[in-house]
Amino acid sequence: MEKTINILNRKAKFDYEIIETYTAGIVLTGTEIKSIRLGKANIADSFCEFHNGELFAINTQIDEYLFGNQFNHKAKSERKLLLNRRELKKLERALDTKGLTIVPLKLFTNEKGLAKLDIGLCRGKKTYDKRESLKSQDVKRDLDRIKKEYK
Repeated sequence: MEKTINILNRKAKFDYEIIETYTAGIVLTGTEIKSIRLGKANIADSFCEFHNGELFAINTQIDEYLFGNQFNHKAKSERKLLLNRRELKKLERALDTKGLTIVPLKLFTNEKGLAKLDIGLCRGKKTYDKRESLKSQDVKRDLDRIKKEYK
């Protein structure tokens, strides 16, 4: 199969504290999977919601396939996520807790060529938490530079 595609949501790790992660399948049409394999997707502004007991990814942008004709898909639409019933019930109960949300973290293709979405049960960070994580990243970067100089 082709190389695996990894599309990350870098903003999620900065804005949210990730409590738990799950890997979900996505219901896609033919042109959508072709666009994902070309790397033409964006999950930066997306989130997940429940509708009638089913989980959907909202605002996930998969660009139209360049060689698609009248059967091409819409770039932004709701896409159904596939999880076990037990995992869906657990996530739905967790969302009843105030301040929790489900955010896509990574869109990738597995070794079989199927598109998967890593989702995380998250809690929003406060401003001071974001500043603290920026400080720790700066310190880590400086330490790595110092270590590199002495090697």
